Amino acid sequence: MNKNAFPGADDITRVVLENGITILCRTNFNSPSVVLRGYLPAGSLFDPEEKLGLADFTASALMRGSENRDFQAIYDTLESVGASFGFSAGMHTLGFGGRALTEDLPLLMGILAEGLRQPTFPDEHIEKLRAQQLTGLALRDQDTGDMAELIFDEILYAGHPYRHTGDGTPETIQAMTRDDLVEFHRSKFGPRGMVITIVGAIEAEEAIAKVEAMLGDWQNPAQPPKPTVPEMEPLVNRVRRDHKIEGKSQANLMLGFLGPKRLDDDYMAASLGNSILGRFGLMGRIGESVREKSGLAYYAYSSLSAGQGPGAWYVSAGVNPANMEKAIELISEELTLFIEKGVTGEELSDSRSNYIGSMPLSLESNGGVASALIRIERYDLGLDYYRHYPDLVSAVTREQILAVARKYIDLDRLAIATAGP
Repeated sequence: MNKNAFPGADDITRVVLENGITILCRTNFNSPSVVLRGYLPAGSLFDPEEKLGLADFTASALMRGSENRDFQAIYDTLESVGASFGFSAGMHTLGFGGRALTEDLPLLMGILAEGLRQPTFPDEHIEKLRAQQLTGLALRDQDTGDMAELIFDEILYAGHPYRHTGDGTPETIQAMTRDDLVEFHRSKFGPRGMVITIVGAIEAEEAIAKVEAMLGDWQNPAQPPKPTVPEMEPLVNRVRRDHKIEGKSQANLMLGFLGPKRLDDDYMAASLGNSILGRFGLMGRIGESVREKSGLAYYAYSSLSAGQGPGAWYVSAGVNPANMEKAIELISEELTLFIEKGVTGEELSDSRSNYIGSMPLSLESNGGVASALIRIERYDLGLDYYRHYPDLVSAVTREQILAVARKYIDLDRLAIATAGP
């Protein structure tokens, strides 16, 4: 494997503009296109309790009209050159991204700059968006998977900002006004902490110059510091909530516990362990036990959700409601085995090979590289992270996986959420 084919310090250009915008570029002339992605710290952590969903609502309105273009003109302009662009809100950040032919990068940059600096929030579009949001929430309330996840987060993150989804509630969305969106934009959007990645058929210096021309003079003295989240203690005992949704033939289950943050020393061991537990092949040991051997679930897998704040390590399954208790019992047995005996040498070897072998595929496209550069910057991984990645994976031992499993998995402190008939 040629590690120099991966992004690294010698072919990633990173600059920070005077106003605080960080730009990362990587040139690739194998394709005539360019991908633009990034974020700024204006996510749903800033939502007031009485206005949950405000960051998401604001993000969805940014391309509904600007001082230079109305809604139709924005979309006609993109469509006329086969380009795409959009905004979305996450917990910590407002994200944006798009792709176009390299010659149309100024167009993408223009739409980005207008969305960030000059949105007009037209009343008619706010009402259309409100109707869409309310429809989405009504559909969510009838979706067993969505509701199991929502309740799981409420249990695991009780008292913590992560207990909220970014979608809001019907009550908060109904109460939102245009003035709320205007004020959120005025007080939370700004260049400090903003990250832009550009990957494709363009020299880095030219790409940086285009960003600087569009956004280099942007300032917002009102922009607040990047939000931080508190630490979180595990549950003191097992907590279970069952949510009833009439008329459903399937039930959904989520059970789990707090996990590592992305930058914790034991993250890679937890990630490889999780792959063996419930990701690799036909969903790992859990899929093999609960789905393949016992036929108790339509699907069953485990996930590690690790970011800037306290992570979650959980098992998700879709089951026949009659099999719910048996499925929970079988998953608990697999978790017990995992923390008692750990993983085999063969399992670890296979999982390592999968991680190292699939990484080049994830970096084949401009979009894959842009996402990698975002991760490098978001978690301060270092420009050579992907060059070192195979070594980081290979260094994980069975003993480390056993230690990380015993650190986080505690069946007496499980959060269990079910949703179904």
